[in-house]
Amino acid sequence: MIAIGGAIGTGLFLGAGGRLATAGPALAIGYAVCGVFAFFVVRALGELILYRPSSGAFVSYAREFMGEKGAFVAGWMYFLNWATTGIADITAIALYAHFWSMFTDIPQWTLALIALAVVLALNLVSVKLFGEMEFWFAIIKVAALVLFMIVGIVLLINGDPINGTAPSPSLLTDEGGFLPNGVMPLVLMIQGIVFAYASVELVGVTAGETAEPEKIVPKAINSIMWRIGVFYVGSVVLLAMLMPWNAYTEGESPFVTVLSNIGIPAAGDVMNLVVLTAAMSSLNSGLYSTGRILRSMAVAGSAPRFTGVMNKNQVPYGGILLTSGVCVLGVGLNYLVPADAFEIVLNFAAIGILATWGIITVSHLLFWRKTQSGELTRPSFRLPGSPFTEIVTLAFLASVLVLMWFDDSGRLTLLSLPAIILALVVGWFCVRKRVDTTKALSEVHGEERQ
Repeated sequence: MIAIGGAIGTGLFLGAGGRLATAGPALAIGYAVCGVFAFFVVRALGELILYRPSSGAFVSYAREFMGEKGAFVAGWMYFLNWATTGIADITAIALYAHFWSMFTDIPQWTLALIALAVVLALNLVSVKLFGEMEFWFAIIKVAALVLFMIVGIVLLINGDPINGTAPSPSLLTDEGGFLPNGVMPLVLMIQGIVFAYASVELVGVTAGETAEPEKIVPKAINSIMWRIGVFYVGSVVLLAMLMPWNAYTEGESPFVTVLSNIGIPAAGDVMNLVVLTAAMSSLNSGLYSTGRILRSMAVAGSAPRFTGVMNKNQVPYGGILLTSGVCVLGVGLNYLVPADAFEIVLNFAAIGILATWGIITVSHLLFWRKTQSGELTRPSFRLPGSPFTEIVTLAFLASVLVLMWFDDSGRLTLLSLPAIILALVVGWFCVRKRVDTTKALSEVHGEERQ
């Protein structure tokens, strides 16, 4: 269920509308291409997990194959990703709550603080409760999508007009064709679509606390591919056949656009609940994963000692509290600039996820090289096409970084890279003397399990 939740988020529920209005029906190809590379990344991580399960996830593998410096960069870039995503999530939750009149008079920062407090409290209790929360969050998201797709297929078969236009496969090529605005808008949109798949790697973090990783992990990871095909590509194709691509707008869920035009009562309320659930799920996952990652780093000395502290239920509450502390700064951001808080932090999360996917791919490439020399043995569950798959994936991630320059928000993010690199360099020089290589290696050889 965590694999499902990680593969479905607001990137589909909200983002697909504006992207359809810009790129047209060809958006489905963009989602398919990005989905393939997302699958390559998570499949590479899956092979590393079955080689050696660890709740330190890719930071643990970066340490083994790239050294402690690699683990340091991997862990803190992932922390940057989730800490800033957490701020975006509590901001989104507050904005979604304002959709209902009963919450309109409550300040945005107050709603953000309440959301953070609730998810933090539940996350600190036990990993079982985290899993239970993610299970129900995923159920809501999947049920909403499946229900919509059933309604959409019925509408397509009946052919009854929606807003004056009859649903039909011909809408994929009408209104200017499959690529109504040319190839360039679709290409430039790739960098935004990639981030819709952010958090699929979470299945690798949770695998370290799975009772039977050899049985569960391959099943969960392989299912991600068809879920991407059905839920993302299938939904976009269905949306494009139900209404003309230019009937959708940015800032409104495309699902709400369709449902409201066929007169379904309270469609906005239902979909708002779904996107609010997606944001809660993301915040929940971020607190969980950064707690485990920081715990792994604290063992080796590359993160503050308190982030490695566990409670009696084996929850690394120190790391979770650190992430929550950064999110509290986000509450302040919601107080000072409520209208801009979401956009300010979202761009930093983008850099974090690109770095995370890149490090997972490089770690797997280095692992593959060691298996070729006979030092290590590959498990039966493998990333197909090594080493070409890794090389093509890294080239794709690099091209996404280049594409960010052509987007106004993305350009500002790239300009902040020198500051991020400087912070990493300074941070490394601050901790390098207390990095305990022995403890780090003990984790690599399985003598210590998170």
